[in-house]
Amino acid sequence: MTKKRIIFAKNFNIIINNNNLFILNEKEKKLYEFLSGFITEDRKKRFEQVLQYRTRHITIVLEDIYQSHNASAVLRSCDLTGIQDIHIIENKWVYDINPDIVVGSTKWLDLHKYNVEEFNTPEAFDHLHDMGYKIVATCPHNNDYTPDTLPLEEPIAIVFGTEKTGLSDYALEHADMYVQIPMYGFTESFNISVSAALLMYTLTQRLHKRDDISWRLTDDELELLRLDWTRKSLNRVRSFEDKFFEMHPEYKR
Repeated sequence: MTKKRIIFAKNFNIIINNNNLFILNEKEKKLYEFLSGFITEDRKKRFEQVLQYRTRHITIVLEDIYQSHNASAVLRSCDLTGIQDIHIIENKWVYDINPDIVVGSTKWLDLHKYNVEEFNTPEAFDHLHDMGYKIVATCPHNNDYTPDTLPLEEPIAIVFGTEKTGLSDYALEHADMYVQIPMYGFTESFNISVSAALLMYTLTQRLHKRDDISWRLTDDELELLRLDWTRKSLNRVRSFEDKFFEMHPEYKR
């Protein structure tokens, strides 16, 4: 079967420009107005509480992580720290979600998979650079920056590799910056899920204090996520959508 790069937000009419801007069309705005009438006010309030801390200023990249429990734990931490996008590079290994670890967190995130070629890291890096991200490689042997000193003025994509071999040579050679978590014991490095959680928590806490950086989602991005999350909150969303299109024959699916 032919592999293809998957963007899990593909159900919507998304326009992506250099600022990674997501825009709903008129049909989808009307659909959201209709579907939102079937979720509780408490759920809507929860959406808004979470959305105020969601960001794409920081994104996470997982390069060929073959242990699904580690990658799944990273995704769970992304949701808890407000990082919306995760880019998954599949070179030798295909990532499968571990439901016992993610406990449903992936449905609130946008996952982007790169798996068309035998080696997909260049495509992922080109895509991220085109969107304006600086590539930050995690490397225990390079003390370029720490989580407390890593520059946040420009959007950053933090890349994690496997625990056994780390990042590929390509990833290390084409990174714009490097980050290392200070360690004071005999063991060489933290578990990937632990290091990712430490980095994400420290960086997002720093970001929340920076009023000079536009790290929050745009109004268009917020609209898209409200629709996406509303659909995922409805058990019989297909039947609700069928009803919407019956009521609005001017719109096509």
